[in-house]
Amino acid sequence: MKFEAQQGGEIVPIEVMGDAGHYAVTLDGAPVLVEARQTGEGIWSILLDGASHVADVTDQAGIYQVDVDGERYAIRVEEETRYIIRTRGAAGAERGQVLKAPMPGRVTLIEVAVGQTVAPGDGLIVLEAMKMENEFKAAVAGTVKEVRVAPGQAVNPGDVLVVIE
Repeated sequence: MKFEAQQGGEIVPIEVMGDAGHYAVTLDGAPVLVEARQTGEGIWSILLDGASHVADVTDQAGIYQVDVDGERYAIRVEEETRYIIRTRGAAGAERGQVLKAPMPGRVTLIEVAVGQTVAPGDGLIVLEAMKMENEFKAAVAGTVKEVRVAPGQAVNPGDVLVVIE
């Protein structure tokens, strides 16, 4: 399974294969063998490169707080496909953003209106696809120039949903 992990401003691709506590992990292109077992609610015993670690992991609104070896890390982990869907349509700030549907689906919520000012990370549209709701966010700051869909509307891949200038 492929993931994208974000800590601070850095995004790192991760691939995890294996089961039953034994995993082959590729972290930013580098292979690592990991043994991990959950020993309690949010507590993990991890064997990494022959060294044993205990990690306390809590999910706080999609950001994992990981306490290990006296250090705290805030990490956002997202399945690769969801990451691509969420970030699709981003363009350079100088060109604005044209958000296009990455797959067939149905618009369930429109969070912006024409003329509205948005900042990076502001919600734009929620699209239901493959029995999942996917929220698309602004990748750039700007003004909403067009909203080309309505709630309940079916969309196809490539359909323009929102234009930001």
